Amino acid sequence: MGKVLITGITGFVGSHLADLCLNKHVNLYGFRRYHLSNLKNIVHIEDKIRWVDCDMMDAKAVTKAIQKVKPDVIFHMASQSFVSPSWDHPSLYMDANYRMTVNLFEACLESRINPRIHIPGSGEEYGEIYEDELPITLTTQLRPVNPYAVSKVAQDMIAYVYFRSYGLRVIRTRAFNHEGPRRDRVFGIPWYCYQIAKIEHRLQKPVIKVGYVDDLRNFTHIKDMVRAYWLAVEKCKPGELYLIGSEADSHVHTFRECVEMLIEMSKVKNIRYKIDPQYVRPTQVPRLICDTSAFVKTTGWKPRIDFETILVETLNYWRDQIGRGLVK
Repeated sequence: MGKVLITGITGFVGSHLADLCLNKHVNLYGFRRYHLSNLKNIVHIEDKIRWVDCDMMDAKAVTKAIQKVKPDVIFHMASQSFVSPSWDHPSLYMDANYRMTVNLFEACLESRINPRIHIPGSGEEYGEIYEDELPITLTTQLRPVNPYAVSKVAQDMIAYVYFRSYGLRVIRTRAFNHEGPRRDRVFGIPWYCYQIAKIEHRLQKPVIKVGYVDDLRNFTHIKDMVRAYWLAVEKCKPGELYLIGSEADSHVHTFRECVEMLIEMSKVKNIRYKIDPQYVRPTQVPRLICDTSAFVKTTGWKPRIDFETILVETLNYWRDQIGRGLVK
């Protein structure tokens, strides 16, 4: 693929994607926000990345950076991605997720390059889905119910506009829940794992605080997801939209099932869980299960890692973080 640029390379998805890209022996570039980026997720590969200082909210800085790198492929992972905080900062989410994307597109146009650009959407964009609409398909109506989801809809739509209007080779995907080591503890499974690790180290009473736990999701291991992203850029048609997720029954669970399975894996056997109102979102997305047949037909992708491994690896990651005193 020549030169590959990952925006948001220091994040959960970006760091795992960087691992994959380096295994493919590409020339890997990453944006970082000067001295502000937290490099903990990529400390093991920091010296293998060609770093470019760039604040993606600054259009001139993005153009300068793109002209410097002239990438053949861009994985646009930079975003505000935490659902719950989007209620407190709705304007920030819309501004960041929309503006950073437009700045990237405009930089490519101004630099007169046309790389393949992956724009990763989210299953959250579908929002309120009814039972008779499952599995979600490409024609399912969008009913976003949180500010984060609205910002991702806007990002996806502007990507299509730049494909139609300027011929930018944009690959659009909507990924459903992907989990694994390095994911922030503001999300369900990492939050449960973090608390179990604290309980095992006697830093918390044996009670896990949870939000609403009866939402249904299909879960994919992060390594399977970034492999899907790589295949999307390799094989998918610019301008088209593809849904990515694990359809197998073994990967479809409620959050209640997740927390109960994790409690079974714990070294402490008297753990219980209870709903804490502060972790319940103003609106819920009760079910997100997708039809990935179009993506599978185009790429041949299938998830390889089972759901239990997702839980085990995430729990062990947080055990290590707590055990080494890297988080409180």
